[in-house]
Amino acid sequence: MAAPIDLELKKAFGELQVKMIDTQQKVKLADLQIEQLSRVKKHANLTNAEITTLPNTTRMYEGVGRMFILQSKDVINRQLVEKQKTADEKIKELEQKKTYLERSVKDAEDNIREMLMSRRAQ
Repeated sequence: MAAPIDLELKKAFGELQVKMIDTQQKVKLADLQIEQLSRVKKHANLTNAEITTLPNTTRMYEGVGRMFILQSKDVINRQLVEKQKTADEKIKELEQKKTYLERSVKDAEDNIREMLMSRRAQ
């Protein structure tokens, strides 16, 4: 009777290990994406701060691929603000995804602990 219990625990531990490795990779990826989005947000914020100090008559160009297009100050301002909002939203989504992943691993660990406790009680 001990052999089936050991096999069941071994299988559960194997599944937990696979889940832990997968989740750790996903969490690292989410951290990298959050870091990159934070840099994009900071860059847009700094650029916007510099642009607001310039007079409205200043000629501004937007980089598109390998060329530059003349744009008004308002258009560039709106694009920078939109870029900041988009980065904020994506950061929030990634934070939620990260907490979900961490919670799912914790639940799996708790399930295995409960299984061990029930086996010891028998």
